[in-house]
Amino acid sequence: MKLHQQLFCPLISALILWGAPAMGASTKIVIADSQYVMADGDTLAAAEEKVLQRAQRKAVEEAGIYLEATFHDVEKESGGKSTQASSLEIRTIAAAITETEILESRRSFERDRPVFFVRIRATVNISSLAEAIRRLQSDQQLAQHFRQLQQENHQLRSQLQELQQQPIGVRMLAIEPGGKSAAQQRARMLLETALHTHNLRDKIQLSTDAAILDDRYVDPLIVRGQTYLRLVSLAFSQQAQPSDYSDHLDKARIDFDRAITLDDKNVWAWVGKGDTFTWLKQWDEATAAYEQVLDLDPFTDIARQRLIGAYTTQARRQAETKSWQQALATLKKLMNAQTPESWIPYQKEAYALRSEIYVKLNQPEQAIEDLSTVIRVDPTNATALVNRAKLYRERLQGRLAKDDLERACVLGSNPACEQLP
Repeated sequence: MKLHQQLFCPLISALILWGAPAMGASTKIVIADSQYVMADGDTLAAAEEKVLQRAQRKAVEEAGIYLEATFHDVEKESGGKSTQASSLEIRTIAAAITETEILESRRSFERDRPVFFVRIRATVNISSLAEAIRRLQSDQQLAQHFRQLQQENHQLRSQLQELQQQPIGVRMLAIEPGGKSAAQQRARMLLETALHTHNLRDKIQLSTDAAILDDRYVDPLIVRGQTYLRLVSLAFSQQAQPSDYSDHLDKARIDFDRAITLDDKNVWAWVGKGDTFTWLKQWDEATAAYEQVLDLDPFTDIARQRLIGAYTTQARRQAETKSWQQALATLKKLMNAQTPESWIPYQKEAYALRSEIYVKLNQPEQAIEDLSTVIRVDPTNATALVNRAKLYRERLQGRLAKDDLERACVLGSNPACEQLP
């Protein structure tokens, strides 16, 4: 593999306004255009989305805002094909642009590569950017802590037993009268230490101390709540009884509820609340929490992943009780026209489940359509191929059925091989 082309444009890590609008003017209308050369790994929808994002970014910058982000394009060539990847803090763009009108859109070819061009009129909200960037910084820190907890299985399991044997006590912290700013600074130092420690007992104690020092500080509650949920996950992985970790769930729920009371726009507080309800198998409450996250920030990928899992699990339980229409209604909330193309691979289990329900309801055309979606995003799914072949046979479409069975047989499906002549 060789690096074919690399463009790297680091942007200033601050919010800078030049040519700022007059006081009281919070929005600015900007016309901007951009073009994008389609890579081999792109779909048409993905390429159109990328060229629009570039134009929106340009509009934000032309409005007088440097985004706190690093943007780079990397195009790699391997086996005669090229792929292109982009990294961009599009959350900030979404916060800045309140309305986008496409003035011109066209496609052309350059050296046999499709080139997409778009010109837009964007309404840029300047006044909301500072708050958006502040939240982005906090979210990145909490997201890093969340990932850290997910990656420390081996070390944390031994700590779980220690925590079960030695409950954490409550330390008394002396807060000097009138020293609020000093207490806040100390709370942030304690939280920073908590974020970097790998010992769960210390992590909980440090975040507790930080929360005591500054009772309006949301992040310690989220860090502590995330840690309690990690303890729940570890206990579950060791086949513990629910009663063994119910106390951790209660503490996590209290922390996330308190965090939402202090800041109802904090996406990680809502993610934590959704995760807590998921552990409690309260699916309606869990999905409502994840939906709230996506309302606040549509680019919070972990919430969308959780939502896909929650809706699919809920629909499967409904299907197991033969509540077909109820299961379809649940899946409809998940699979709608607004779902980005890039998320369909994550929904393949939901599509497969819905195909089974359509078969039960004697709706083979819809079942075939869903199975075709599964196969499109996962061509090696032998089960979907066999199931679609069965439906083709029932509709007397023997050639299509044979093609699916041959593909499934090559993939190692014995049932498919046995059905071939």
